[in-house]
Amino acid sequence: MARFLKILILIIALIVALGAWYIFNKQPQRSGEMTLSNLQAPVTVRYDERGVPHIQAQHESDMYRALGYVHAQDRLFQMEMVRRLARGELAAILGPKLLSSDKLFRSLGIREHADNYAKNMDVNTPANKALAAYLDGINQYQNNHPAPLEFDILGIKKRPFTAKDSVSVAGYMAYSFAAAFRTEPVLTYIRDQLGSEYLEVFDLDWHPTGVIAPQLLAHDWQNLNQLAQLSQQAVTDSGLALFEGSNAWAVSGSRTASGKPLLAGDPHIGFAVPSVWYEAHLSYPGFELYGHHQALSATASLGHNLDFGWSLTMFQNDDIDLIAEKLNPDNDNQVWYQGKWVELKSRSEQIEVKGTEPVTLTLRRSPHGPIINDALGDQADKTPIAMWWAFLETQNPILEGFYQLNRAETLEKARAASEKIHAPGLNIVWANAKGDIGWWAAAKLPLRPKGVNPNFILDGSSSESDKLGFLPFSANPQEENPDRGYIVSANYQPVPDSGIEVPGYYNLPARGIRLNQRLADNDAKWDTKNSQALQLDAGSGYAQRLLKPLLPLIRVNSNTHEQELLQLLGNWNGDHQINDIAPTLFNQLVYQLAYEAMQDEMGEDSFKTLLKTRVIDFALPRLAADAQSAWWDNRNTADIEDRAAIVNLAWQASLEHLRATLGVNTENWKWGAVHTLTHGHPLGQQKPLDKLFNVGQFAAPGGHETPNNLSHKLGPAPWQVIYGPSTRRLIDFAQPSEALGTNPVGQSGVLFDQHYHDQAESYIKGQYIQQHFSEANVAANTQSTLRLVPTH
Repeated sequence: MARFLKILILIIALIVALGAWYIFNKQPQRSGEMTLSNLQAPVTVRYDERGVPHIQAQHESDMYRALGYVHAQDRLFQMEMVRRLARGELAAILGPKLLSSDKLFRSLGIREHADNYAKNMDVNTPANKALAAYLDGINQYQNNHPAPLEFDILGIKKRPFTAKDSVSVAGYMAYSFAAAFRTEPVLTYIRDQLGSEYLEVFDLDWHPTGVIAPQLLAHDWQNLNQLAQLSQQAVTDSGLALFEGSNAWAVSGSRTASGKPLLAGDPHIGFAVPSVWYEAHLSYPGFELYGHHQALSATASLGHNLDFGWSLTMFQNDDIDLIAEKLNPDNDNQVWYQGKWVELKSRSEQIEVKGTEPVTLTLRRSPHGPIINDALGDQADKTPIAMWWAFLETQNPILEGFYQLNRAETLEKARAASEKIHAPGLNIVWANAKGDIGWWAAAKLPLRPKGVNPNFILDGSSSESDKLGFLPFSANPQEENPDRGYIVSANYQPVPDSGIEVPGYYNLPARGIRLNQRLADNDAKWDTKNSQALQLDAGSGYAQRLLKPLLPLIRVNSNTHEQELLQLLGNWNGDHQINDIAPTLFNQLVYQLAYEAMQDEMGEDSFKTLLKTRVIDFALPRLAADAQSAWWDNRNTADIEDRAAIVNLAWQASLEHLRATLGVNTENWKWGAVHTLTHGHPLGQQKPLDKLFNVGQFAAPGGHETPNNLSHKLGPAPWQVIYGPSTRRLIDFAQPSEALGTNPVGQSGVLFDQHYHDQAESYIKGQYIQQHFSEANVAANTQSTLRLVPTH
């Protein structure tokens, strides 16, 4: 028996040792010396306490090659996943569940466009040389090190990373246009099936002064809604982040405590493990930048140095049109275009599917663009829906644009770099140490025929779907050194000096109004301390606006206990803190109001799609204020309901749901108990892997469209935060070497690495960490040093 126990113990010890060796073998190497081919000279990589690499090179190509190498050892699985999502290759590793996602991304034309773009790239431009060196660094790491744990679990075979992948990922970033997929079918359905009076609450008109101060068949509607849901589900199922919104502002020295400009930025992106940004401090003689990089991007999307810095927000311009084509009744392969029948072009692609045979997808294209409902295969409806998208129709030298933006220390250079970004639409908010601040809405804005409203599906057989060219960049919304002394960007409708309308799927102006109110305070002198408070502001005026017409209607029929809850809402300032009860009441009531008023007209599936649009945020306050709205009557009853009846029904249903979900004691209805953040890993969607790979949950302050935009889907409690600040950056150009920042999870995507989730707690608490830039700070905070040396 003793001998058996000894053998058993030995076997267990051996298994533990092998497991430890296996895990250790997957970890990043942040010290010692490694050889790297194609280096011209040694490169030093110093890692700080957060695992951020500080790369010192003697040559530009060496710097980017080293960046690719260290980025890959922290984020190789993320790189693999994001290229597969963009190129429609997820089913090959995740199985049939992701086949619909692959079909959608293939139908969008990103893969075909990227292949053609890469084939025609001038490999001798500085930007493309930088990309080539960066990709070489990634591939050298991949070729010479064990595959990530996730590769082993999913059976992923290593493949070289190419420029095609980087361009494809740029298309994935532009996938923010998914708003059109959700919104245009819903609004067209409401207009054509319910009537124009139902559109009045959506506020679709252009506001000249700004916000601060075709017929389809029943089967077609079903499929369009299916496509809208698929466009959202594609990213959800892959566990990858989606670009959503953002805040950014720049304050001139006349309004700061230091007398120098201050730059603030917090791009709002879906939460995931790892987070979207990879921080790196890069330098070679004549160049230095602390930047935030996306997977497979050599240049920083956000960055700063001692001379200048910039942040981004999503422009939210409408650079996509969905177009219903008219088929020839005698030839299903022809559509009516500009007065004649035109043949559809077609091609076939094979999609690999794990565990089963490859699937052949036939993709068609009309003169307007790819037929996107081909993604539905045999379930596609009769009416072909084409997609016109600026990403596919412009030169879009976005790689060159960001390469130049990484080096743009003057207004002129920053403006010229921004002009090269055609899609996705981005607001570049920029400042420099000399005292300049600027904002450029970077996008190619299409000229549509007069009177065309791109909020709706367009008629492909008429001229309304034609494009008349693009506006010149000078006509885009932009500002440089405005007299008011600050610039704020928060995804709301901009006001171009040209007076030209810029259609878009803009966010509520609530965040922008809140930020503008604070920044307009002439008595405030801005520094990094009060700027932190502004980025972490968890309130807005949206709640009071929506509640004002509702509360008097509810009070009439409320009992004593309900009156106390109504008093709580009536006195509430809109702040979403984790120990407050009012935000829980309000957010449940918002959902219930939408459900009771709109679900009967829309039907369950279309209603769910409507809840995922931005137009619902605009609609609800307008609906609440309009006692005569057609939405108030419930079509499923014989009675004619009015606003008071539906509002009280929504209130009672809200209380009933909260009691059933959280108990009758309202002290348990605190915001932090129902509003939580979990950072999800692609493999964490499967139990019990969620316990291993996911990070959280955390009670989360903030809320939907507050400055601290920890946002959830419009729905019943509890609420899972799905997107929010992907970093919070503050740079005072009096001391740019002491900039502050945050990372929602950690630098590393390697499980069991010390930097896998070492920043998650500090992030949710709203804490900031210095981004080391000066030589003294880097040296003082270096935890380990890796030397990359040339092979001989």
